[in-house]
Amino acid sequence: MNIILFEKDTSYLPIKDERAKHILTVLKLKENDSFKAGVINSSEGTAVISSINEEGISFEYREERKPSLYPVTMIIAQVRPICMKRILREAVSLGCGKIILTGSDTGEKSYMQSNIYKSGEYVNFLYDGAMQSAHAGVPEVLFAQNVEMAVSMADREASLIMLDNVTGSIPLSSAEIKEKAVLAIGPERGWSQREREIFTASGFKPMLLGSRVLRTETACSTGLAVLLSRMGLL
Repeated sequence: MNIILFEKDTSYLPIKDERAKHILTVLKLKENDSFKAGVINSSEGTAVISSINEEGISFEYREERKPSLYPVTMIIAQVRPICMKRILREAVSLGCGKIILTGSDTGEKSYMQSNIYKSGEYVNFLYDGAMQSAHAGVPEVLFAQNVEMAVSMADREASLIMLDNVTGSIPLSSAEIKEKAVLAIGPERGWSQREREIFTASGFKPMLLGSRVLRTETACSTGLAVLLSRMGLL
């Protein structure tokens, strides 16, 4: 953890809380020591430990700034849950501002019904990414049944990009990007021709990440990094 995050303002951690264990056993902090802390999507700052006992850790939190995310929305086709866990973690770590998870023509339909979504477990991977990045910003995650629905959720005033090895002709690394962008990345078997037509009819430009066919999770991290670089944010 590069930052200790809380869902709401607090000044106490029970001793059995994983964050308390991290503070004591990994950071090895004592009374009067400080650590980087934040309230998710509310504030970032510094916490100073006032007392430690067998029940828990008490601290004083001082807000220093508001968290922020980059003006990028990712439309990501559903893939195996074990892969999606890594995708979500890395997307948040890189500062993605919004994530739309969508079903696709070539993707396995059961992925959308995974327990990580039903139980809300996927949120833990968002938090992991935020803690890795040392920031308290966590993007909104929306769910779409298909590409049509996903496209309708996108900001049409942004640069609209669909990564596609079949119809893409412009390298993402040389593309002109507006101040905000939407990046669509397909499932392991790629977008169907029907979905390509929906994207292009909606103003999305097919672009490339080179000549190699990448796994969805690789394309997500690489594509987002290249896009942020083109926007002057990395």
